[in-house]
Amino acid sequence: MPIHSPSHFSTQPLTRRICQFTRLLLAWLALSSFGVVFAAAPESSTSALLLAKYTSLADRLQKNPYQRPLYLDSTESGTDIEGDIYAVVDYPFATVNAGLSDPANWCDVLSLHLNTKYCRAAPDNKKAVLHVSIGNKYSQPLEDAYQLEFTYRVTAATAKYLEIQLSADKGPMGTRNYRIQLQATPLTNGRTFLHMTYFYAYGWAGRIAMKTYLATIGSGKVGFTIAGRQYNGQPEYIRGMRGLVERNAMRYYLAIDAYLGASAAPPAQQLNKRLQSWFTATEQYPRQLHEMQRTAYIDMKLSEYFRQQTLQ
Repeated sequence: MPIHSPSHFSTQPLTRRICQFTRLLLAWLALSSFGVVFAAAPESSTSALLLAKYTSLADRLQKNPYQRPLYLDSTESGTDIEGDIYAVVDYPFATVNAGLSDPANWCDVLSLHLNTKYCRAAPDNKKAVLHVSIGNKYSQPLEDAYQLEFTYRVTAATAKYLEIQLSADKGPMGTRNYRIQLQATPLTNGRTFLHMTYFYAYGWAGRIAMKTYLATIGSGKVGFTIAGRQYNGQPEYIRGMRGLVERNAMRYYLAIDAYLGASAAPPAQQLNKRLQSWFTATEQYPRQLHEMQRTAYIDMKLSEYFRQQTLQ
């Protein structure tokens, strides 16, 4: 399906066009929350830097509001947004390396997100491409979803370090320069330290669409960073673009964790285990992540999964 351009909506009322622009942008931004690409560096030095970061974050990984060893941060400038998640997962590095260095398995991760309607990994010469369809958070025909492609590369996969990069030069409504990176290195006691970083830039159309969304149906949504305190001492969470990327960064971290947790189950049970685990984990943060009831989510995702198998 071709990517829609602004001219596709030119005959529609302005309000409807803005809403459609906003939905496409939100779904794209949701899908991009995995991690950004840095310049290539020797495996030994990057692994050492990642372990040094683990050491520096030791207190924050142990004492935080996430109920798990995780640190999340985000920043925003005038034309781009950036974020980081650092987390310890209770899986051996060999399990993480074997699972996440296969692009087809990333489709199992991506598909846990509400907005992902289809994902297929396909070889393209010497690289892999993820063909992804994104849409709204409810059941949706594929012809109404937005299709995009991520170039996927494993840039390092050794016994001590894993680095995966995905990239997309362009997105809808002037968004551009998506760079996605996942880094991982082993810790003691069969655990692994993960780092996801993400970056994208956006233009005028994207800014207008986001302002419209954040001023209307997205006005009550928040992220995880505590920006202040209310008069009664309750936390005041970050909002706006930073809130958006923090929510989706958490969703994708939980998707990775759910995928890894289900990988040891018998193959016939893995899909249901992934779905149940992801939903249970997101419900730990209802203020930020609750969108629908469990039954509705499971039914939708099972339907999307079987549709995908039929198409493939």
